[in-house]
Amino acid sequence: MCDPKTYEEDLKKYSRRDIGALAAAGMGAAMMLPRAANAVDVSDQDVTIETPDGVCDAYYVTPASGAHAAVLIWPDIFGLRPAFRQMGKRLAESGYSVLVVNPFYRKQKAPTAAKGASTPINDVRSLARTLSPETHTTDAKAFVAWLDQQAQVDTSKKVGTTGYCMGGPIVFRTAAAVPDRVGAAATFHGGGLVSDSPDSPHLLIPEMEAQFLIAVAENDDQRDPEAKNVLKESFAQADLKAEIEVYPAGHGWCPPDTRVHNPEQAEKAWSRMLALFKETLA
Repeated sequence: MCDPKTYEEDLKKYSRRDIGALAAAGMGAAMMLPRAANAVDVSDQDVTIETPDGVCDAYYVTPASGAHAAVLIWPDIFGLRPAFRQMGKRLAESGYSVLVVNPFYRKQKAPTAAKGASTPINDVRSLARTLSPETHTTDAKAFVAWLDQQAQVDTSKKVGTTGYCMGGPIVFRTAAAVPDRVGAAATFHGGGLVSDSPDSPHLLIPEMEAQFLIAVAENDDQRDPEAKNVLKESFAQADLKAEIEVYPAGHGWCPPDTRVHNPEQAEKAWSRMLALFKETLA
């Protein structure tokens, strides 16, 4: 996960490219994602959303016409940036109205990481510490309520939510905060989903109604191999469907601007997410 020591160790083991060289050549080269099959035309805009704690800046992208199921995306510790805008746009091209938020809006507007995913982890950890289970919950309610007010959102369909790294626990709390709205949830290399703390995200599973996809990084599983078993048992006891799989890739493998980005495994995770949404958000 995103602790400085293990982060640097993981980079040595899983790094697949030189982000510095890519930046020198133009960061666009680092963030080219395949276009969605049967992609629809989309419309995008920067938006602001009132919350109990202030005004959140976010990126909103939807199919150019019609109303569709909504998806709320929680970024990793490096925040809302071009890579996540591209991911949101790609998802919208598959027929969803997508909101990608800046989780750190209380302290700073996006971008919050000066060099994107190549920003030193210590430069952004202070921002992550400003969040809590309480802020996760109030933000989740505010963002889902905002989505439900948009003309491009079909409120007869359930909402999906996805989270990366630190966004994983926020996905769990979103599903528990608005269980009547969230029908599908996916976490990718999510950190801290299971702990001994009384506010561990996994303890909220009985309060949820969503079907889950949990894509676990290989190195996260090596550090805490029991977590996936706790999750499987917890979802089974709650009678909720959950696909939980360890991927042969390092923590952070999904966003296309990270040094550990694994295109093959990222595409597999993306395809499993689309399958989940097709089943649950139709």
